[in-house]
Formats: sequence, structure tokens, C-alpha cells
Amino acid sequence: QVQLVESGGGSVQAGGSLRLSCAASGLTDYTHLGWFRQASGKEREAISCINKADSRSWTNAAKNGRFAISIDNAKTRLFLQMNSLKPEDSGVYFCAASWRVRPQCDEYQYGAWAQGIQVTVQS
Repeated sequence: QVQLVESGGGSVQAGGSLRLSCAASGLTDYTHLGWFRQASGKEREAISCINKADSRSWTNAAKNGRFAISIDNAKTRLFLQMNSLKPEDSGVYFCAASWRVRPQCDEYQYGAWAQGIQVTVQS
């Protein structure tokens, strides 16, 4: 059974940091993992995605330098380190898995999703 479970969300003051974690189980042969965010009243957007095989990653330009994606050696836990957080970073963050060869960070190429975790950045 495919399962993605997030942790590490919560509320933080602007300028602070959070580290999101996503535990993956039941996944076989997935190729990429990614983080996506949905702010209230807005469409979901890609934050950062990583290739399981070589750990190459892509990060939304608006988050570059502040957010960093990583994966553990066992390839079962995904992380998103978020620094210098801003109120506009608030939203529900989702981790997701893809089995596509080149999904990029296109949410429609990701077939398994976690339930989402709230991140609130207070000004």
C-alpha cells in the first residue's frame, strides 16, 4: 500500500525556519518525489522536486536560496528545509511521488499524494 506521511509543519514567525519531512512506504520503482504547495484560494504550485536515482533537483525560482529539498540514503524519507520564511510561504504543503521518466515538477505527473500539512508564517 502506497503511503506518504508528512510531518514538521506548523506556525512560525516570519524569518524563521521549518523542516518538512515526508515518510514514504509501499512505493516501488518511483522515480521522483516532490513538494507542492496550495495557498488558500489559489491553485497548487510546485515547490521542489528530486530525482530518486541521482538526487538532481529542481526548485521554484521564487524559493531558490531559501528552500532546499533532500532525500535520505534509504530513499524513503523526503525533506524540505525552509529558511527565511515569509507570510506568502503559508499554505498546505504536499509531498508526492511520480513513476514517470521525466515528470519534471509537473503535479499532473505525480500519482501518489500525501494528505497535506499546514504551514503558517506569521508576520
